[in-house]
Amino acid sequence: MSEELSIIRKQAFTLAKQLYPGEERQQTYIVDRLIDFYNAAKDQDVLVVYSPGGWGSAELRDLIDWELSIVEGVKSSLTRSGLRWTLVQYLRTKNSWWDHLRHLPEQLVYAATGKLYQARVMAVELEFIKKYLKNLKIVLLGASQGAAFDNSVMKCLNNRKDIYSIELGIFFAHLPRRVITENTLVVDSNGLVPDPVVHWNFVKALRAYSTAPFRWIKYKMAGERVKFTYCINVPGHEYRWEYVHIRSQIINFIETNLAKITGGI
Repeated sequence: MSEELSIIRKQAFTLAKQLYPGEERQQTYIVDRLIDFYNAAKDQDVLVVYSPGGWGSAELRDLIDWELSIVEGVKSSLTRSGLRWTLVQYLRTKNSWWDHLRHLPEQLVYAATGKLYQARVMAVELEFIKKYLKNLKIVLLGASQGAAFDNSVMKCLNNRKDIYSIELGIFFAHLPRRVITENTLVVDSNGLVPDPVVHWNFVKALRAYSTAPFRWIKYKMAGERVKFTYCINVPGHEYRWEYVHIRSQIINFIETNLAKITGGI
């Protein structure tokens, strides 16, 4: 380990102890994440941090197809704009029903009040990365509940100029508290169908979520292994990169704020 990395790890442990006093396992997790992010970003122009929708537990390989299309589209746009980039994920929970249930009270409080300690932790972590990589630009990318989380992080960062956020289909409970700055791109529609999750069309949203278990059982009986999230079909709450309304806004945001050279749609 280099002397520089050794110093960073030591400082990361000091920070982790401040964030989670007495919680050694959580402290180690924070330190490992900070070192992973630093190593990924140290020779790059842009660090993209993706926050998945839902519980925030889906690895890239498990994202639903439209979420993955956005990730891939952003990556290709950064490359086309002449930028060196790397992409990491910020997972908010582990991918298990037990962990989801364990976080349920916290998420209900978050939906009702907008207060989530985890968002403040992420903001502090990003500030830590910026301390050692001063020329790095950071882009938060999130969909649905991930978009709400990223907006909460941006509020904690108090409009720092070199950290940006692309937020798609924010969960309705957080819409009244959302803060939009010049560093934030919000997309609340796919340009084709109004999003019931953003605008709280209760009937459409409830229908999609209530029928999802039956779709999952149908696939199961047919011998097909399909993730439960793929069975939640909410018309309007899908932000595919193929949709010009979405793609054009994201490309323009990247070219305006990050790009070295301009491309086109």
